[in-house]
Amino acid sequence: MKSAAAETAKANDMEGKWVFTLHKPSWLPFLQYADNRNLREKLYKAMYTRGDNDNEFDNKKNINKIVNLRIEKANMLGYDTHADFVMEERMAKTPENVYKLLNEVWEYALPQVKKEAVELQAIADKEGADFKIQSWDWFYYTEKLREQKYALNEEELKPYFRMENVREGVFATANKLYGLNFTKLENVPVYHPEVEAYEVTDADGSHIAIFYTDYFPRAGKNAGAWMSSFRGQSVQDGENIRPLIYNVGNFTRSTAETPSLLTLDEVETLFHEFGHALHGMLSDVTYSGLSGTSVPRDFVELPSQVMEHWAFHPEVLKLYAKHYETGEVIPDELIEKMDAASKFNMGFTTAEFVAAALLDMDYHTQKEQKEFDVRDFETKSMEKIGLIDVVIPRYRSTYFSHIFSGGYSAGYYSYLWSEVLDADAFQPFVENGIFDQASAQSFRENVLSKGNSEDPMVLYKKYRGAEPNPIYLLKNRGFVN
Repeated sequence: MKSAAAETAKANDMEGKWVFTLHKPSWLPFLQYADNRNLREKLYKAMYTRGDNDNEFDNKKNINKIVNLRIEKANMLGYDTHADFVMEERMAKTPENVYKLLNEVWEYALPQVKKEAVELQAIADKEGADFKIQSWDWFYYTEKLREQKYALNEEELKPYFRMENVREGVFATANKLYGLNFTKLENVPVYHPEVEAYEVTDADGSHIAIFYTDYFPRAGKNAGAWMSSFRGQSVQDGENIRPLIYNVGNFTRSTAETPSLLTLDEVETLFHEFGHALHGMLSDVTYSGLSGTSVPRDFVELPSQVMEHWAFHPEVLKLYAKHYETGEVIPDELIEKMDAASKFNMGFTTAEFVAAALLDMDYHTQKEQKEFDVRDFETKSMEKIGLIDVVIPRYRSTYFSHIFSGGYSAGYYSYLWSEVLDADAFQPFVENGIFDQASAQSFRENVLSKGNSEDPMVLYKKYRGAEPNPIYLLKNRGFVN
C-alpha cells in the first residue's frame, strides 16, 4: 500500500512522499490500516464531501435541476413521479414494491449494524480510546475485529489473488460452466496500452465474441467498474453478428515490488463485471436493441451477481488462487477462515447499501417541483429510517453518479432486487454441484442468451420453474438460519 502511494507521489512530482487519493483502492486500505485517526478523518471526509463544498464543482444545484426536470418529464407523460415512470418497464412494477423489499431487508440490517457498532466501540474502548467511533473509524476497527474473530488479515490473502490469476479464474469458471475458451489476441487495435483483447469461442470452436479488459486506474479515467460493448449482438441479413464486449475496473496496480494483488472486494467485482460480460457475449437474439444487457435495471444485475457466488467457492478457488511468488494453491486453512468470515460486517454492508437505495427512491418519488436543500433532504431521509450516525449511505447525494448520471435513477435498489434473484438462481448449483451442466445450460439458454426478448419473470421461471424465493438472500447475508 505504501509502495503504491509512493509511486503515486512520484507521478505527481512529490517523490519521497506518500500520496493517497480518493480512488477506492487508495482510500479504503488507508482507512483499514492507518493508525493516525486525524488523517483517516481527513481522507474520508474528503471522499464523502465530493461535490459538496460550495465551490465551482458543487453538485447541489445540479441535483435540484435534475430531480425537478424528472418530475416535470414524468408529469408530462402522465405519471405522478419519476419512479412511477421508471417502474413501468421494471420487474418491480411499482415504487411501493421497491419500498416493501428495501424496508423488509432494513428491518434485519439495522439491528445487525447496531450490534456491529457496539463490538467496534468495545475494541476502541479496550485500546484506551476516549472517543465515540465515527464513520472514518469503522473500517479501522472492523479490520481489528476481523483479525480477532477469525484470525484473518486481508493482507494475508492478497498474495493469492494476483489479477492475472483471478482473470484466469473467471475464464476457467466460464469454461467449466458453458464450455467457453479464451485466446489472447495481439493483432487487434486497443484504445490504451493496458487494454487486453481475447477471442471467445464456444465448446465446438465457433466464434462467440471479442472480450476486452481494462483493469487499472489512471488519470482521466472514471472511477468504479463496469461492462459495456463496442458492438452488441444482432442478426442482420441472416448473419449472426457477434458482439465486442469490454470490462473496465479500477483495481490495485502493480508496484515495483509486487504485481497487482487484489482485495477480496476487487476479486468479487471482477467476477461481477465478468457476469455482465457473459450476458453480452452469449446473447442470441435478432435485434441489437434487445440483446445482451438491454434488459430492465432490476434484471440486469442477475447474471453479474450470480457470478459472484463462484468467486470464493472452495472448488473454484483451487483453480486460480495461487501465491504469486511460490505458485502454492491457497491452503484449506485460509479458505475455511474466508468462509467463516463471509458474513462478517454484513450489517454494515447491507445498511449502507439499503440507505443509498432508499435515498434514491426518496428523491424520485417526489411529486412536486420545488427548490430544496440537498443536505437537509438527505439528513431527513436517513433520520426517517433510523440510520445510525457512524454509518453513512454508500453514496451520498453529491457524488451518487449511479442515480444522477449513470442510468440508475429510481433503480439503485435493483442490486438488491437482483440479489433475491441470484441467491435463488444459484440454489440448483448448491443442490446439484457447483458446475452442474444441466443447470448451467438452462441458465445460458433461458437467461444469458435471451436478452430482453421476453418478459424477465417469464424467462426466470423457465430457468427456475418458479418465482424467486427471498429466503436465500436472507440466508446468504446471515440474517436467518
